[in-house]
Amino acid sequence: MDTMSVNVATAPSTACIAGARQSARDFLAGLVPPASAAETSDTMILVVSELVTNALRHGGGTRTLDLTAHPDSIEVAGHDRSPQAPRTRTPDLNGGFGWPMASHLARATAVTRRTAGGKSVSALLAR
Repeated sequence: MDTMSVNVATAPSTACIAGARQSARDFLAGLVPPASAAETSDTMILVVSELVTNALRHGGGTRTLDLTAHPDSIEVAGHDRSPQAPRTRTPDLNGGFGWPMASHLARATAVTRRTAGGKSVSALLAR
């Protein structure tokens, strides 16, 4: 099982989100055996981007992003300071697309409260 933890800045910025996406690309490039399709990579990068963006905007900042490769799946988990779970809302010009998109693309999603405070939001993706 391959794992990678990535520290992510605590303020929303395009550089921070781009860095998280690049870390995910690096993680995928190092997998043996590799992910099965380019679609897997694109899906993972999109989910990473949405989870990190949501954590930065609504969760008080992401502390870490954990990427874990299992034999038939890849888990993306973002850990932030807010105990409040993501919510689905009607999309508008200010957002509302990320959580439904991540939920749709993933095999499963989960929100887990952390004993040290905050929560983890994870998505399980096909490998």
